[in-house]
Amino acid sequence: MAPKLHLIRHAQGYHNLDPSCWNLIDPLLTEEGKKQCSELSHNFPTKATVDLIVASPMRRALYTGLEAFGSILENNPASDIIALPILQEVSDLPCDTGSELQDLQIEVEQKNLPVDLRFVEENWSHKSGKYEPTSEKIQERAREARCWLKERPEKEIVVISHGGFLHFLTDDWEDGNKFEGTGWANTELRTYEFVTQEDDLGNDDDDASIQETAESRQLRDYEMGESEAIDTLL
Repeated sequence: MAPKLHLIRHAQGYHNLDPSCWNLIDPLLTEEGKKQCSELSHNFPTKATVDLIVASPMRRALYTGLEAFGSILENNPASDIIALPILQEVSDLPCDTGSELQDLQIEVEQKNLPVDLRFVEENWSHKSGKYEPTSEKIQERAREARCWLKERPEKEIVVISHGGFLHFLTDDWEDGNKFEGTGWANTELRTYEFVTQEDDLGNDDDDASIQETAESRQLRDYEMGESEAIDTLL
């Protein structure tokens, strides 16, 4: 049975503060971002049933996983965060460009971080080949990511990625510019399940499509309604 996916946009990074910070390469989390991780950890509904945490190798995504799900990693030392480069952000701006693999390896080793870098290639941050910032290439790696996740043996997987890429991963573009280039807030959580589709001949047309669960959608609608009500009062 295909796993359930808990998709999360990373916490606030320094590049989120102002467009003038977009020239920062692979920025870290701000203090506000760390607070968001603490809130995510406190509010996450099913930590006890999470089998795996997967994240973009970009530092803001990795550290969101480390900050928010540290208790899972401590309770299960064999379950490191898997860094998956196909989850990286879509543009070739400096802030959306990851660190070189060697630098990540040194950081993980020196800080003794529970991060598995085995899937990270030498050129993962070069924005070339399958990582080109074109719609066609981004769609291809979004499908590759879904297929990779679908084949995992775990039942519940946390996936930490980026505001732009999450639209491609889910094929959901609702409120795509609600925030800077995305409809996802920092540390926003949405839960998805895989769905089976068929082509015109009735054969499985397995694009590894996913659909947001009814419970996740209802919770989002409720939270959006609460936010709009507060805005009206203000």
